[in-house]
Amino acid sequence: MLPAPGTPVPDVFSPGKLGNVTLRNRIVKAATFEGRCPGGRITDELIEFHAEYARGGVGMTTVAYLATSPEGRTDRHQYHWGMDDGGMLRKLTDAVHAEGAAVAAQVGHAGAVANAASNKMSAMGPSRIPAPTGMAITKACTEADIDRIVADHVRAARGAHEAGFDAIEVHFGHNYLVSEFLSPKLNRRKDSYGGSLENRARFARRIGRAIRDEMGDKIAVTIKLNMDDGVPGGFWVDEAVQVARWLEQDGSADALVMTVGSSLLNPIYLFKGDAPLAEFAATQPAPIKLGMKIVGPKMFKEYPYSDAYMFDDARQIREAVDLPMMLLGGIVDRPSIDKAMGSGFDFVAMGRALLREPDLPLKLQADDRRRSLCNHCNRCMATIYSGSRCVLREYVPPIPARSGS
Repeated sequence: MLPAPGTPVPDVFSPGKLGNVTLRNRIVKAATFEGRCPGGRITDELIEFHAEYARGGVGMTTVAYLATSPEGRTDRHQYHWGMDDGGMLRKLTDAVHAEGAAVAAQVGHAGAVANAASNKMSAMGPSRIPAPTGMAITKACTEADIDRIVADHVRAARGAHEAGFDAIEVHFGHNYLVSEFLSPKLNRRKDSYGGSLENRARFARRIGRAIRDEMGDKIAVTIKLNMDDGVPGGFWVDEAVQVARWLEQDGSADALVMTVGSSLLNPIYLFKGDAPLAEFAATQPAPIKLGMKIVGPKMFKEYPYSDAYMFDDARQIREAVDLPMMLLGGIVDRPSIDKAMGSGFDFVAMGRALLREPDLPLKLQADDRRRSLCNHCNRCMATIYSGSRCVLREYVPPIPARSGS
């Protein structure tokens, strides 16, 4: 719910409670795919990627994307729970903790966003729908598949806890698998997992409850939930309000992270700003590159950027539930942060702003007039297969590690 008039507004640099974890401040590095797991291996480069954000002052950084299931990877160069990580995930969490920050693992199943050709496994969906990156059609999930994938989410939560993660972010957004089930445009099922919102939300609720039943309060659980798919006939904010209420009723989440957009159908809707079509097409194999020339301008639409651009929709969720919430989208300076904190959001999440300046939290703490240098060109999107980065960022020496770390 919105705070009552006169309620003290917490400072973003004060400690914040997330489930059983206390973060040193309320700034979270949002999950942004890193592209640093060749063949699914956890690398020292991935570890340093997150340690740098910890040195830069975030309260928590989020490792993305650690798939629950082998066919749920976006491609084969991604870790999935069940692989032997050789102790590298523990090395990662230790490195972040040594810098004073907490660390979360984003877990989920990519559904039709998975590249079936790369994974050499059929992509999954609620129904038979296109899986464009693998130039395939998904396999419609059977009830046995659903049961297995629920169990895979529980395994992921257990694995994250054993590897030293403080939290998990369960991915119910962006038209990944659970979000596909929620979408009336993509879910054409006639059974108890399709049709009404109650049925379309059944998969999400089963996953959330199964994780809580297994893990209790051993690990904090956030859920990333779409508010708007950004396509006609898709999941919309009025349905998101109800799903958020159900997740709160179920006791599944310690916090909600609201998001928008469809990686399948309208990816720029999430990011706002420029659509780097030429740069993104240049990273694709020839058949997809050709397809992007034909359909790319329709799929990669441009939307005007504004600070805190998800605020108005997320505020509708904030009014409906008492759960802690993170505001994502256009958090770039103290005014956007203070707007969130003053409206009852408990945390803020930054993505592109931190790709541009990993030490932005320290800069904001030192100078409340400071603003992110990110210009929302979105050319970082085209780097996800070669190591996600800001293409405008000049090299600066790493922030020195703390003594003893």
